[in-house]
Amino acid sequence: MTHTHLIKTIFIDSAPDNVWTYLTKKDKLGEWFKPAKQDLQQGSDYQLLNDAGDDMCWGRVVEATPPSKLVYTFTHDHLAGVETTVIWELSEVHGGTMVKLTHYGFEDASVDTLGMLISHDKGWDGFLGTLREKSAK
Repeated sequence: MTHTHLIKTIFIDSAPDNVWTYLTKKDKLGEWFKPAKQDLQQGSDYQLLNDAGDDMCWGRVVEATPPSKLVYTFTHDHLAGVETTVIWELSEVHGGTMVKLTHYGFEDASVDTLGMLISHDKGWDGFLGTLREKSAK
């Protein structure tokens, strides 16, 4: 099956090392996305929490190569247990960081694929804006 890749790119006025901490450290994740139960580390499961402290989304960290690449599976209740894949790629550019997000695997869910793509596309727009703001110098 061919996957539709949701791809986003932003630029942040901060070094890749700093941006990396916002993607992997549990407390920093809570500043722009959702708080985590633990830091994201290669080979480990993770859970991100909603405002009530319950699991909101979860998965497993497949690859963590600081400060350039983070890959993890990602699911939540609306995906009915299907694991999608999120890839973060960080590159140093002109004294800052280019962040490329790729998210795919929605076709595997027995749900409205286009609806899931649109929902996640809009969601990432908001979260990436907050990431840019919080992680900047």
